[in-house]
Amino acid sequence: MTKRVGLYPGTFDPVTNGHLDIVARAARVVDHLIVAVAVNAGKGPLFTLEERVAMAEAEMADLSRSLQASIEVRPFDTLLVEFTRQCGANLIVRGLRAVSDFEYEFQMAGMNARLTPDIETIFLMASERCQFISSRFVKEIGRLGGDISQFVSARVKSRLDEKFGL
Repeated sequence: MTKRVGLYPGTFDPVTNGHLDIVARAARVVDHLIVAVAVNAGKGPLFTLEERVAMAEAEMADLSRSLQASIEVRPFDTLLVEFTRQCGANLIVRGLRAVSDFEYEFQMAGMNARLTPDIETIFLMASERCQFISSRFVKEIGRLGGDISQFVSARVKSRLDEKFGL
């Protein structure tokens, strides 16, 4: 039987509880999950790639231990399907929060399928408690001094507080 290797790509600027929800659920579907942190300079990330990878590694290490799952973190700056292939993954995991996410994700999955038909994309709906969480909102609330502790881990909150000088 072929090992099912999944790749969950994103900017993770920062890692939220919504991301962790998708990772935990994806880890039950695959034998090994790679959390792929994208350079994505076009989004103008708050954290550097190195900072985002370090935060993701810390969060995934905790999650991997608690779930007894095989999860690793890797940065990437190439075409997603090429990176997926380089990693030996055969599945791309995408999280959906709302119907508005679906149109964009559906188009991306279609393009990826045309580029590499042997790599599947699966969509996981965020759980009800995480559907509204986005990195963008977390950063905005945190920047304005709001309480983000229910949306991110204490470790990530500390990093955000540090960035915002709080």
